[in-house]
This record gives sequence, structure tokens and C-alpha cells, in this order.
Amino acid sequence: MATFDYLVVGAGTAGCVLANRLSADPRNRVLLIEAGGRARSPYLRVPKLGSRLFGDPRYIWQHQTIPLGPHGTTEFWPRGKVLGGSSSVNGMVYNRGQKADFDELEKLGNRGWGWDNILAAYRSFEHNTIGQSSTRGFGGELAISVVRDPDPLALTTIAAGTRLGMRPLGDLNETDEPRIGLSPATIHNGRRVSAATAFLDPVRARPNLQVLTGATAERLEFTRGRATGVVIRIDGLSTVVRANREVILTLGALGSPKLLQLSGIGPSEVLADAGVPRYLARSNVGRRMRDHRTLVNTYRLNRNIGHNRHLATTCGKVRSTIRYAAGGRGPLAAPTGDVLAFFKTGPDQSRVDGQMLVTALTLAGAGGSVERLPGLSCMGEILRPTSEGAVWISSPDPDHPLMIDPNYLATAHDRTTAIGVLRTMREVFQQSPIADLIATELTPGPDTQCDDELLHAAMTQGLTGFHAIGTCGMGPDDDDIVDDQLRVRGIDGLRVADLSIMPIMVSGNTNAPAMAMAARAADLILDTPVRAGHHRGHRPAIDNSRPSNRTPWTSWSPALNGARSVATM
Repeated sequence: MATFDYLVVGAGTAGCVLANRLSADPRNRVLLIEAGGRARSPYLRVPKLGSRLFGDPRYIWQHQTIPLGPHGTTEFWPRGKVLGGSSSVNGMVYNRGQKADFDELEKLGNRGWGWDNILAAYRSFEHNTIGQSSTRGFGGELAISVVRDPDPLALTTIAAGTRLGMRPLGDLNETDEPRIGLSPATIHNGRRVSAATAFLDPVRARPNLQVLTGATAERLEFTRGRATGVVIRIDGLSTVVRANREVILTLGALGSPKLLQLSGIGPSEVLADAGVPRYLARSNVGRRMRDHRTLVNTYRLNRNIGHNRHLATTCGKVRSTIRYAAGGRGPLAAPTGDVLAFFKTGPDQSRVDGQMLVTALTLAGAGGSVERLPGLSCMGEILRPTSEGAVWISSPDPDHPLMIDPNYLATAHDRTTAIGVLRTMREVFQQSPIADLIATELTPGPDTQCDDELLHAAMTQGLTGFHAIGTCGMGPDDDDIVDDQLRVRGIDGLRVADLSIMPIMVSGNTNAPAMAMAARAADLILDTPVRAGHHRGHRPAIDNSRPSNRTPWTSWSPALNGARSVATM
């Protein structure tokens, strides 16, 4: 039976950072477990092409929400199923969130999670090509850059935004004031920088780190109130790997609560309905979820400019490919958004509460092909939504679809802010010089004007921001799932160290905060003495009624012994 000091379950953004940091001490034996495989597709390296894999189940968890709204439509929630997780397929925008977000975390009773702690975490791994400063990191594992050859349409949009009081900046993470500029992105020399390429690949030769791919985590194992292992399935065979010290979940805001519930930790009614024996009743596992609702404006341009001409036709694609291959430049080397902006939706707002991401292309329908006619798209977000949704299992089978209810725009705050975000985005494109290039608004469309019409457009024409958080929320109270050391209440030797722990939304894209929180988690874990922790909450009696179909470890141990070289070669 294989035993390690730390089992890190999930090799996404947080898992790669955590595996890197925990294995830096050669005395720590670390196993990183991932259901997906290696990032073999070239689409995962070319920034603009990652979304082409959204329909490929080899690389993407293809979640669907429950039916939403009066029309009962479902929405597609893709997540990365590959080393690096969603950082291998996301839009690559690098946005830290606001200082006030993390200071608020500390005010809520989470000691050690204020801005000073998180800034130190950011600076520990950043390599910002703009250079080093009192707020920027330089020389770390993660390369951050802006495009070297911005499309003129991006510069025109920035000029228009400044007319509404947004400060033009070369480094949008420098301040939290209203601002606009080229999108900072996890791209280096025209290639995507995922969490795997930044944090995992450089340390894959460490003898104390093993990376196991193609391994589905089925449930956790407990011994006298302590997490001692994980049941995993490889090629249809189930077995268990053991942890001497800790099991750490880094499966994200969808996967971490799912594994807890599959292990009998969650709301009693959810476990009963799914047919999972209850080990520990925790009513908020999978609840309190928040996500950014993306609100979309698209425009037709009055001249043939932007990315559509480069990416819609065969000739344009050939020229773009040659340009990319020759120097890592052009539209294929750009992140999802060319321009990023932060603004206040009204003068009474104490701080920035809206964001927009502008790209110089349009698609023919949601996820469709690039249009031949010139256009641009603007994607806005309510930075700090208060509506809470939930995720839950409906079967003991780990392969059964997860139930997801985002519950978008359920609060008056979110509805009011959504209207403000859509109106502000429109106002930007009414400013010169960008207004001089607009032929017409395509969506929501010029006939959509009143508040109710805008809200309807937000639900029917919007989409997920891919930024779910909060489903294993951190806090000081007994009904919070983890404490400020990220320890799961009621279970020793078990932590959660991904975005599911965030009780409030960060003000912007979430990939960068996921890295910083994982780096902070590593500090907390490595400062913990090697013994069982002390947690508030009762220690449950062991439930031995669960059947086991585990295959003896010795029957397949060579697969694990060679997993690191197979997974990372």
C-alpha cells in the first residue's frame, strides 16, 4: 500500500502550486492526484486556441447547470481536466483582486488572510515582465505580460475609456482605482503559461514528488475521525493511497464539495437523496456558492478592422499562423480580452464594482465560429455578487453529473449592479474615438433600454464567468466548513486549499487569487507540527457500513511507481 506524507487531490491551479511548495522540502513525500492527463494538445499552448477544446471530454469536465430562469435553459460550465486544470484552458487574464477583498476576509475572522499576507504570496511567485516594484513580483515562477503588438482597436478602446475617468495604466494590478489598459495575462513569448508549466514542470524531477494522472478520486477514507487516505480509480480498478500527515483537496469550487459529499460529509438531505452513508453532517458543504455573471455587449464595426479578418477566413488563418510561428505575435498570441477595465457603476460607490473585458472579435452565436464581418465583444462582470447558489451530488457514483444551481441575480444588489455594468459598457462605446468605429450594437441591441429589458438580456444572453467560489467556505463559526488554517471542522488531517474556501467574491478574475491562496496555504501547512490538529466541532463516530471494492495495492503498484515519468515527460 502506497503511503505519502501529503496527498494533494486535484492538479489544477491550486494543486500545482501546493505540490510545488510542499515538495520543496525533500523530507516531504507528496503525491499529486489528477483525473485528467497531460497537456498534449497544441491548442493548450497557443493562447487563442484553448477554448477550441471545450467540447473535448479528454481535456474538459463538461458540467451543465440545472434549468435556469423561466425558459428553463441550462448553461455549460467547462472546467479543465488536465494537468494545470482550468489554467490550461482559461482566458489567461491575470487579475489579483482588490486589497479590500482580502482585508475583508480578515475582518470576517480569518486571521492571516489580509492583504499584506496575500501580497507577499503574490510577489513570491510572480515574474512580471513590466519589472519589479513595491507591489509587483519579479523573478518568480509565473510569467505575466501584456501583448507586444496590441491591435489598434484596443488602443482606441483605452482612449475612449479615459474619457469616462478611467486611468490608463501599463500595470492594471498597480492600484484599485477606476482604470483601463491592456490585459495582463499569463503568457510568455506568445505561449500560455498554465499552473502546470509554471509550478509543476520545473520540479517534476524531485524524487519526493509523484504525479499520478488518469486517477479519479472516488471518496476519502477516515480512521477514528481522521482523513487517512483517498480511494482512487485507475483504468476501472479502485484502490487506496494513504497520507501520514494530511489530505488536501484542491479540486476547485465544484470538485472539492463533490468529493466531500461522496465521502459522506455534507447536508444530510443531500447525502440521503444521493444514497451516500452519512459520516459527518455539514449543511454548508456545496452551498454559499458565488459566481460572476458575465454580461455581454457586442458591436458591428463600420470598417474591416480587428481580429475577425485574421481568424475567420482561410487566408487570414494562414497569415496569423505564420505570424505566430515566426515570432509569437498576432491575434493567436493574445489572451481572451485585449483590454481590461475597472469602473464604478455610480458615483455613490465607495470602490470599483464593475469590470469589463474587450476583445476585437465576435463569434457567430455562443461558442460559434469567428464572424467574417468585423466586430468587437465586451464582457462585463458584477465584481462582488451577493447571490448564492449551490452544487450537490445526486448519486454515489463519482461519474454521475454534478447538480449546479448558480442562482444568478437573486439579490437586489446584483440586479442593480448588473444594470449599472451594462449601461457603463454602453457608455464607453459612445465615446470618441471608439464611437467613430461603431456601426451598430448587436447585443443586447438598441431596442433593449429599460431596466427589465437589460436584466432579461443579462440572463438570456449572458454566461458564467467561470469564477465559482465559496462552496467550502472559510470562517470562524461552527457552520463554516474550514477554519482560517483551512482545516475541515470535525475531521483531523483534512484541508481544502482552493477557491471553494472563499466566503466572499474577489473583485475580478480568479486564477491569480487561486495561486496566491494556495501559496498561502502551503505556508500554513508547513508551519503545522506533524501531529493531529485540534479542531472545533465534534469528532464523528466511524461508520463501517460502507462497502469496499478496493483492489489490493500490490496488484497495480507499478502504475504508480512510473506515474511521475509518464505524467510529466
